[in-house]
Amino acid sequence: MPASLGDKLVVAISSRALFNLEEENRLFESGDSEGYMRLQFERLDVPAQPGIAYQLVQKLLRFNDDGNERVEVVILSRNDPVSGMRVFRSGGAAGIKLQRGVFTQGRPPYGYLRPLGAHLFLSVNAEDVREALNAGFPAARVLVESVKASDAWPNEVRIAFDGDAVLFSDEAERVFQAEGLDAFQAHELSKATLPLPGGPFKPLLAALHRLQKAGNANMRIRTALVTARSAPAHERAIRTLMNWNIKVDEAMFLGGLAKGEFLREFEPDFFFDDQTGHVNSAARHVPSGHVASGISNVR
Repeated sequence: MPASLGDKLVVAISSRALFNLEEENRLFESGDSEGYMRLQFERLDVPAQPGIAYQLVQKLLRFNDDGNERVEVVILSRNDPVSGMRVFRSGGAAGIKLQRGVFTQGRPPYGYLRPLGAHLFLSVNAEDVREALNAGFPAARVLVESVKASDAWPNEVRIAFDGDAVLFSDEAERVFQAEGLDAFQAHELSKATLPLPGGPFKPLLAALHRLQKAGNANMRIRTALVTARSAPAHERAIRTLMNWNIKVDEAMFLGGLAKGEFLREFEPDFFFDDQTGHVNSAARHVPSGHVASGISNVR
């Protein structure tokens, strides 16, 4: 029987999202692909430093520490196979168990998300993220300029999500952008008992919920909904989660307040939002990723 990832939470991640390879990448972007490969080979035994999503991956893999393989992390990268050797060695040096990887040498890699059954794709490449989202996979562009995660919660994977166009569809956001705040509030109040359609990150939230229920005595997951909604529009968001039978540990209805300082207090290992303004603000405080979905990202 071939191996299967069907019973695991599968995270696909690019090399630059997991490790800090910005110096090497500058050489690649200069057009010297041969020099880039040569540099990576020369540094084969020099472990790359942690990148922005490093701590998230490290913590998720700790759900496997009791011998039950609940999480799989797969490198999915535009890197070449030679550079891939360094990625695997860097993972080994850091104690991160990486068994599988796909290296496409400059070609878009998102097509491999389907056979992997990925629940999340993290990449620094905006176009790869957009194509992954279009294909129906939770995906975010990692902001390499983000502040790295706090080490204050070693036994908790802490993840924060925006609501509209991330956990939920952009149905309500379209009303807000077309007709303004008053129309948005009235729309949501009139539909308070009707669950919102799921957004691109609903499958990830559901997978995290299953992982939490599967249990590990030494690790847990803590989630937060961090949204610009305020009362009375908060009710539909809460009722939607209840309808999905999924709980979040914290919910912040900020009514348009900047999210950054609230996220700094929550100290997530990662935050996902569809609006570049919110993501850029959050990146000054926590690891952040842009979800290029919904009306706010229509080109």
